[in-house]
Amino acid sequence: MRGLVVRLFLALALPALLVAVWWLASDGSTNVYWPPLRTVLAAFPDVWTGERLRGDVLPSVVRLAGGYAAAAVAGVALGTVIGTHRRVRAVCEPVLEFLRAVPPPVLVPVVMLFAGIGDAMKVAVIASGCVWPVLLNTVEGVRALDAVAAETARSYGITGAARLRHLVLPSAAPQIFAGLRQALSVGIVLMVISEMFAASNGLGFTIVQFQRGFAIPDMWTGILLLGLLGFVLSVVFRLLERRALGWYHGLRASSRRSP
Repeated sequence: MRGLVVRLFLALALPALLVAVWWLASDGSTNVYWPPLRTVLAAFPDVWTGERLRGDVLPSVVRLAGGYAAAAVAGVALGTVIGTHRRVRAVCEPVLEFLRAVPPPVLVPVVMLFAGIGDAMKVAVIASGCVWPVLLNTVEGVRALDAVAAETARSYGITGAARLRHLVLPSAAPQIFAGLRQALSVGIVLMVISEMFAASNGLGFTIVQFQRGFAIPDMWTGILLLGLLGFVLSVVFRLLERRALGWYHGLRASSRRSP
């Protein structure tokens, strides 16, 4: 119980401190672009009603989920193939280095030419940015497969899909989840950027509309909501990661306890 209280305190201490500093620094501000935090918080429930949550937040989350899921599947599948086969890696590595160096927001106009201006474009933009952390971490995780474990599996005749399921993917899972965690933050950024182009709803679209209409407190509420959304998704991801990698965290904990 004490450990839970300590972890909760450590998790909330810094956010509470930052909110307090923001409150004190902005209190009494007359700058139209920097309204007091109390004004922003007072406008929050009036702006983000149930109707607006359904009309703007829900479509954004659905697009993020679609692009993120597509990137996760493609990244793990391609990363496993590239990491397993040395010749494939030698052929693909120069192209991968070139493509990952291109900032995903730059691809928005290009994607619009092929996918139009609907949800498909936004999902494609999110997927195009999220795939790289997953792909590259999967490649490195597969390449780092323990030689003794690989030789043991070969000796017992474990090959093909069984080797992939019981050896390769579990061994690379910690690094794969590290890439998925990075991709989540990238996906939120690209979700907002994609909705700033030829959109009619979504968080990015709404925040830009507030800014263009000089509804500055409302704009700040959208930014706060984005932060809260990122925090909630991070917590959910961490819970899923701990459940999926329970064996890994238990192994690390036992190794720390051993002399």
